[in-house]
Amino acid sequence: MRRPALYSSSRRPTQEPIDQPAPGAQARSPGPVAGVSAFFSWSNPRLLWAALLVLTVLLLVSLSLSLRPSQRRLTQEDINAAVLKTLETTQLPSAAAKAYEAIRPSVVRVTGYGKSKDGKEDVEYGVGTGVVIVDKGIILTNLHVVQGAQTIKVVFSDGLESTAHITGAQPENDLAVLQAHKIPDDMIAATMRSTGDLAPGDHVLAVGYPFGIGPSASAGVISGLKRTFRSPEGKQDIRNLIQFDAAANPGNSGGPLVTMDGEVVGIVTAILNPNQQRSFVGIAFAVPIENAASAVGLTPF
Repeated sequence: MRRPALYSSSRRPTQEPIDQPAPGAQARSPGPVAGVSAFFSWSNPRLLWAALLVLTVLLLVSLSLSLRPSQRRLTQEDINAAVLKTLETTQLPSAAAKAYEAIRPSVVRVTGYGKSKDGKEDVEYGVGTGVVIVDKGIILTNLHVVQGAQTIKVVFSDGLESTAHITGAQPENDLAVLQAHKIPDDMIAATMRSTGDLAPGDHVLAVGYPFGIGPSASAGVISGLKRTFRSPEGKQDIRNLIQFDAAANPGNSGGPLVTMDGEVVGIVTAILNPNQQRSFVGIAFAVPIENAASAVGLTPF
């Protein structure tokens, strides 16, 4: 819609006769138009209110800009404070918990069976632990867990149960190599790590089936290296062992000893029993993974 023309409210005076210029005199230019002059006059109330409105808007904008806080750049102190606050308010998993989750899919329960006296049924005579080191179902365990068994069964972390047979042995280190007859579709083999830089005080985790319960985890430290253990019957000395103080009990035999990264550095093989009660007193031993890997023909680290 077109805006109507704006006019001044003033009235023009009655028009007087226009004098004719004298002959030879220069004609005067007409003066300002009365309507235009009135439109720009401050006596025009519409113009006055419009001016006041413009000034008010400009004043409000100016105040808004002056009151707005200036943005401050983040400093390293701000970042450090934010990280510290997050650490204080967020519960992170422990190193042992992360190591357990890394090794758990590779740990198996190993059970040896023999025939009853009447030869009619299988009887469980030994429970231990094993660890998958090749994803086609090759498992390391202790020889004493499966030696003499007529049937060997393994249970994987997902619950799959399979029979297995011995494919190799290293009696001097109490090691046996098993091949499972069935394996999970998503079988995950453990990661092995050199013991070359292990030192007393390093944190380790022992995972296994103590007394058939598990998988169970116990944490401790490396207590010593290159230890020698004599079997309770005194028939065998096992040398170059890793001594550790993470709790190990009957059933832990053959299980992995892992770092806080979940990498295998040894195979749990024995506990010291000065009282012959087969209970843990704080001293356990593991065969270094270099020896264990050689039992299956794997290249040493």
